[in-house]
Amino acid sequence: MYASVFTIFTIATTASFAIAAPQVKERSNTTSASCGTVSQRKSWVDLTNDEKTAYLDAEVCLMSLPATAGFPGAQTRWDDLQFAHINSTNVVHDVGGFLPWHRLYMYTHITMLQNECNYTGVQPYWEELLDSSNLTASSIFDPVYGFGGDGNGTDECITDGPFANVTLHLGPIYEVTDHCISRSLNDNAIKWANQTYLDIVFAAQNYSAAWPLFSSWPHTAGHAAIAGVMLDVTCSPGDPIFFLHHTNLDRLWWEWQAMDLTTRLTDMDGQNVPTAEYIAEMGIYNVTDSWLDYDGDNGGNVTTLNHTLSVLGLVPNATIADVMDIQGGLLCYEYV
Repeated sequence: MYASVFTIFTIATTASFAIAAPQVKERSNTTSASCGTVSQRKSWVDLTNDEKTAYLDAEVCLMSLPATAGFPGAQTRWDDLQFAHINSTNVVHDVGGFLPWHRLYMYTHITMLQNECNYTGVQPYWEELLDSSNLTASSIFDPVYGFGGDGNGTDECITDGPFANVTLHLGPIYEVTDHCISRSLNDNAIKWANQTYLDIVFAAQNYSAAWPLFSSWPHTAGHAAIAGVMLDVTCSPGDPIFFLHHTNLDRLWWEWQAMDLTTRLTDMDGQNVPTAEYIAEMGIYNVTDSWLDYDGDNGGNVTTLNHTLSVLGLVPNATIADVMDIQGGLLCYEYV
């Protein structure tokens, strides 16, 4: 099954790998099913200590399970999840599909926690606005009921919390190396998550204007504020805070959609190929024609609702149309 979904070509050295586009015959698992039981996604600060512990334990579980997808360098299921982001980096950043792909990726993460680690709780989000004036005071850094704090030493490894002794195997960028979860907290960067910037984002009248603003400010805020692994455009999901951060970004996009839901459930635009400047700055691979042949947009450079979203078989492929409504059948959740 794996080979029919994705083909990857390794290079001579085991220290890094080359990537190729997913090869698929079926473009989508488009569903017309109605939404059943609606799960709730809550702010981390609204979870009880028992709920926080259950979520953290599930993350540790995923980091402990052996890899099963056959991805090069992956040793754990956490690596499998991270690899799906690494391999897709050059077609899901600086593009119109940025928000939809990460919405599916958040769904993939919580599905793996539920199916493989028996997690029965909610997917939390990091309400970064609350911490935009005092990052280090955030409860997400609690050493017991949080993700541990800042990094230390020349490698900026975190030294407390449930992930202090975790070894990541993928990264930086496309390398395959063992390393710690690193952080270097930045109080200035989190300010991009404050109300001033959110007001500008929410004033955008269409997706074409909105998605670059989401990417530039509330998205950059969380990554740059945590830094370390979170600043690696390919490997940032190595830090479990990534999933709270991107769930929050998804929440903000949904709130923007809900301001004019009838229009914004079908409002999609943007390029499919990152700018040359972005590719050079991030040190990522160029997008080949095979990606554009596969993505459902007829080889063009304009993102449409028919655009294929792939997480390399961790969950079935979807189209952007499938994920525009968070209660549309494939997805079935709300933000509270």
